[in-house]
Amino acid sequence: MAAFDFGTKVDPELFEKYLGSPVTINVQEYIGQAWKMFKEHVGEFVGFTLIIFVASALSSKIFAGSIVISAAASSFYAGYAIAAFRILTGQPFEFSDFFKGFNYFLPLFLAGLAGGFLVMIGLALLVIPGIYLAVCYMFTTFLIIDYRMEFWQAMETSRKIITKHWFAFFGFTFVLFLVNLLGVLALGIGILVSIPVTACASAIAYKEIMGLHAADW
Repeated sequence: MAAFDFGTKVDPELFEKYLGSPVTINVQEYIGQAWKMFKEHVGEFVGFTLIIFVASALSSKIFAGSIVISAAASSFYAGYAIAAFRILTGQPFEFSDFFKGFNYFLPLFLAGLAGGFLVMIGLALLVIPGIYLAVCYMFTTFLIIDYRMEFWQAMETSRKIITKHWFAFFGFTFVLFLVNLLGVLALGIGILVSIPVTACASAIAYKEIMGLHAADW
């Protein structure tokens, strides 16, 4: 997929089975798998996370730096998912795979922009709507890179699937938040571990619940 393709419209019937089927979220298992994945590729994950930090720091010093960071953030996050998917399926994994998230730049950017705007409005409206949407959009990035899906369908598909089991996903999201909070409290250095571990745990949850549609990312 080219970086500035909008993505494709996917047959919504492919996702009907996920709307009515029960979902079991094994939080401990997902984080355990993510931790094992991190330990086996610690250099790659820490190195990539450091690159994100450096890119963010440099962007903050230039005009419109926040826009640059926002534009790149979703593609960087997708890099963790692509790495996790390749490791989970036994495919060769190289450091350059982290940057394949930029192959989906436009739909990821539009999803991040639209999702962030809607969550911000929701937070302004008594907070709860914003929290609801923030959890509901958890699978958006994964749907974009797994189905080459256009951004709005990915957002809506994620929302519809997760809404059916919202409280279970909220609990999972809250645990991931606590893990990252512990990373921040550990002199800030801990986020070099917590960010890739929680990102991979989310990707593992997607794979376990939805399966993987593509054979390569």
